Parts: sequence; C-alpha cells; structure tokens
Amino acid sequence: MSTANAVDQGHVEFAIDNGIATVEFGHPLSNSLPGKILAKLATTISELGQNKDVKVIVLKSAGEKAFCGGASFDELISIKDLATGKVFFSGFANVINACRKCPKLIIGRVHGKAVGGGVGVASAVDYCFATKHASVKLSELAVGIGPFVVGPAVERKIGLSGMSQLAIDATEWQTAQWAKEKGLYAEIFDTTEEMDEAISTLAGKLSKSNPEAMELLKKVFWQGTENWDDLLAERAAMSGKLVLSDFTVNAINAFKKK
Repeated sequence: MSTANAVDQGHVEFAIDNGIATVEFGHPLSNSLPGKILAKLATTISELGQNKDVKVIVLKSAGEKAFCGGASFDELISIKDLATGKVFFSGFANVINACRKCPKLIIGRVHGKAVGGGVGVASAVDYCFATKHASVKLSELAVGIGPFVVGPAVERKIGLSGMSQLAIDATEWQTAQWAKEKGLYAEIFDTTEEMDEAISTLAGKLSKSNPEAMELLKKVFWQGTENWDDLLAERAAMSGKLVLSDFTVNAINAFKKK
C-alpha cells in the first residue's frame, strides 16, 4: 500500500436509531488515523451534537482487532514543514475538542488495543466500555515525539501519574485491567458480545433521560477545560516541530520496518 493510498483510505460512518447515534471510524492499517479521517470524525461528532434526533452517541471503530493504531505513520513521515505538522496534529486536537464540546454524552466502545491517539480518543469520551483485549500504550516517545496533544485528555481521565507512566515507558503495553483501575474504562468484558449488550443497555437508558440534565452534567464533567482550544493548538505545534527532526524521521522509519 503506497503512502498516498494509505492516507486516502479509511471511513467514518454513522447511523441513528431511537435517539442513539452510532459513529464508526475505520482504516485498513489497524484503524490508524490519517488527517482526512480525523477531520471527518470531528465534524461528524460536532454535527450529531446539534442533531435534535440524537440523545446519546456511541463511538466505535471497525473490525475485530485493534481499536485504534493512533497517528498514520505514512502521513507522519510525509510531513516536511511546520505548518503541515501542526495541521496534522491539530486533527487529534479537533476530535478531542469535538467530544469535549458536544452537548450529548458519548459512550466509547474499545474492543481492542489502543495506541497513542487511540488512547486520546478513548479518554475523550464520557463513559468508556472495553474488552479484556483493550490494552493501552502511548508510543509517541518511542518514535521521537510525545503525547502532547492527547496528554490533557488522558491526564484528565487517569491522572498525571498514570499518564506519565504511559508516556515514559513508551514501548510497553498496560492491560485493560490497569486502564480500568486508573479510571479510563468504566467496565471491561471478556467478549465484545457482552460489551455490546452493556452498551446497548446504557445507551437505551440515556436515550430516555432528560437531554437538558445530561447536557448540564456534561458541562460539569468538563469544567476546567475551557482553555483547550488554545492549549491543544499549542501542543499540536510542539509535535509538529518535533516530527521534522532527523531523530524523529529516523525513529519513525525504523519503527515502520518492524
């Protein structure tokens, strides 16, 4: 698969049923997230937040293997200037901010491993279900950058200590059980079938709950993040600068060969 093809592939789809909007993103390379998919995902979440037919949102990814492989390495390696780098990393910022600002509660469905930006997506939802296969890793330092953009969302969910453990030990996976104990996952299940049943039950209850009360609750949950538009833009610039360094270019190329 060429770089151009990888960057252009993937999908974001949604369906609305009885007040429950289900959003699915996918990419053939471990559900990694090129810029185009990030942009569509942010737009979709924002639009569903304003849709009066939607009472609650379920966010999931395609397939049965990885939940999300994080940033698209093919796109990372193609970045040649600071402006392009900032735009790419702003894609993750836009998804996180779309989740933050969406007036509807968002339920996450993490069926498999989450890496880097995938951990950020799981951290940006309001209530997250996972299977026992949903290990987490912030691999950014291992490829010469850092989890700067997703860091605030991850830290908000699991605390500075948990986030720093993931960020520093960038090559090691932490188990789904670890993530649950830290507060990233509300519940973990042995099978996707059990998880989907629990998601259906909770989403059904929320679809019949008071929309105004849920919107006000969400504002309470996200209090103190009002500066994130600026903060995440600054973080995107940090990553955009680092990705241009020889160290990072060599690290990403070495990582891709593994």
